[in-house]
Amino acid sequence: MIEAFLTSTIAMATPILMAALGELIVEESGVLNIGIEGAMLAAAFFGLATAYFSGSLILALIAALAAAVTMNAVLAALVVNLAVNQVVAGTALDILAAGLTGVFYRRLFGITGKAFTVVPLPPISLGPIAQIPIIGPVFFAQNILVYGAFVMVPVTAFVIRHTRYGLWIRAAGERPEAADALGLNVYRLRWEALLMAGVLTGLAGAYLTLAYTNTFVEGISAGRGFVALAVVIVGRWNAYGIAAASLLFGAAMGLQFELQAIGITLPYQLLLALPYALTLIVLAVVGGQAQAPSALGERYVRP
Repeated sequence: MIEAFLTSTIAMATPILMAALGELIVEESGVLNIGIEGAMLAAAFFGLATAYFSGSLILALIAALAAAVTMNAVLAALVVNLAVNQVVAGTALDILAAGLTGVFYRRLFGITGKAFTVVPLPPISLGPIAQIPIIGPVFFAQNILVYGAFVMVPVTAFVIRHTRYGLWIRAAGERPEAADALGLNVYRLRWEALLMAGVLTGLAGAYLTLAYTNTFVEGISAGRGFVALAVVIVGRWNAYGIAAASLLFGAAMGLQFELQAIGITLPYQLLLALPYALTLIVLAVVGGQAQAPSALGERYVRP
């Protein structure tokens, strides 16, 4: 049971972590990306559909990345160049992605839809340490997307906090007018942040269908994009805090599965709501204490 719980924790935390790290980069640049859910959903569908028809996981990953990056590019054009309200634009893209994936799903696989599966990404065993009881299979025999997600934590932390480029990104999110006066192109920095986040969100969506479920159902993202937004706040805009918050959410999801497995006498709807309720509780406790970038969510129009 311990091994199953830890496995569920890692599986549930991985897509949240990747999407949240992308959102961290975007928010540090001053953009609030409500469209994570839509980008993740689009990546999940087009990645799996490509794998199903081509039989290539490489092409599937490329398709997933292309779908998410395209969604974020549309968002960038709206909120950066046209100064559209960021919440409205992101919400509209979420609705668009839900509609498009539903239409394509029915068009390709019938009006009622049908389950279609693909060969999943294979696990990569890290030698003898993968043979350690309990923790070995959980932490050292995962697929490349899981390893990549956790490697991205220190990479993102270093880039954001300890490089000149990270300083430019943060300047665009704290004082865009001052950054512009110093010669930084705020528009370009925000575009780049959204495109980088699109790559990470695309990997999160690809994980859902190419590594976790190996199939697609409508709405498979199941609110994970919105959870990623909360995770950034709970993690206090720090990559390591985001990783801890993602694991907390993953543990709540794993606990939900374990409680259902042992047949606990509670309505299953309450168990399904457990991780989201926990996220809200933690957000209520620590969210008000966190300090967001000063210009987060505010449109910037160059004088």
